[in-house]
Amino acid sequence: MSKRKAFGGYAICFKGCKDPIQKVFGSKRLGPSLMTKKLWNYVKRKRLARKH
Repeated sequence: MSKRKAFGGYAICFKGCKDPIQKVFGSKRLGPSLMTKKLWNYVKRKRLARKH
């Protein structure tokens, strides 16, 4: 079976990340869209995504 590329051509690896989830999302309640934005900002800031 061959490996398929990740959807959108991105692969994200959180290996070695020690930041608590509150550092990524904060301590307030969030909706799904704001949560996604904060997660992608974290991924970009830490350079965790690689384009295939």
